[in-house]
Amino acid sequence: MEVRKLGNAGLEVSAIGLGCMGMTGMYGEPKDRDEMIALLQAAVDRGVNFFDTAESYGPFTNEALLGEALEAVRDSVVIATKFGFNLKSDGVRGQGANSHPDHIRKVAEASLQRLRTDRIDLFYQHRVDPKVPIEEVAGVVGDLIVEGKVRYFGLSEVSPATIRRAETEQPVTAVQSEYSLWHREPEAELLPTLEELGIGFVPFSPLGAGFLTGQIGLETKFASNDIRNKDPRFTVEARDVNLVLVELIQSVANEKKATPAQVALGWLLARNAWIVPIPGTTKLYRLDENLGAVDLTLSDSDLRRIDEAAVAITLKGEQLPEAALAMTNG
Repeated sequence: MEVRKLGNAGLEVSAIGLGCMGMTGMYGEPKDRDEMIALLQAAVDRGVNFFDTAESYGPFTNEALLGEALEAVRDSVVIATKFGFNLKSDGVRGQGANSHPDHIRKVAEASLQRLRTDRIDLFYQHRVDPKVPIEEVAGVVGDLIVEGKVRYFGLSEVSPATIRRAETEQPVTAVQSEYSLWHREPEAELLPTLEELGIGFVPFSPLGAGFLTGQIGLETKFASNDIRNKDPRFTVEARDVNLVLVELIQSVANEKKATPAQVALGWLLARNAWIVPIPGTTKLYRLDENLGAVDLTLSDSDLRRIDEAAVAITLKGEQLPEAALAMTNG
């Protein structure tokens, strides 16, 4: 497995990580625990060393799952988790943002216990808390780093201005945001800022929540508790328009003897050496498919052709609203 560095901080991770949110819900019912433990361990066997979780996934159960699955190989993996929401002990979500310093410390201690570890490799603020200055947030994470409980500081879904303010208190190692051929907003301002500051980028939903795999059509139905039911891009009307992008990716995949998922991930990997996507899956064959993107070569002419064709496609539906994200904590 190819290894990449997230920014200038020296954090080395596998070129493709594993997003673990879907293992404990969000895209329907939670999956069988033993099967997910086996999948996580299979990922390690295949060279994946970068695993993404959050206290809000489940809530809480996702971190516990990773803690059990990865305890025996803890020193050879990088675990990223997140803080930033109020979550009740009974698992109720949608209680609003909370990045007060005392809360961050409580989350860190609880996450350490669930993850069965003595340090969090990458600790992200999950969403900006408008009530707490980002400098204060960065400062308390910096204190946790000094104490050895956290190794690196990350931010999720933030503006360049917020990143620059955070950097005045504590270097930011990685920023996580939605990015794919389906959602290219980070290209305007975020990616240039990260390159300038030497910060790594971790695209979540790099396969468009499954849409770019080519496995979702007009007739696809989602479970009642699937987050995609809230996403404007997944209405039947939007899918009818957006499938044109999938057809483009499929045409390239046919030429390369690859799959649409591999082309979508390969496109991301080719953007820059400090970009590390974290596709999620609950199936071993999909894990193997995704990891195959590392071996896919897209030439400069391939990339130009994809970009030129993609730019000409007008997609339908806005990104999942922030209000919905707050309710799902995804």
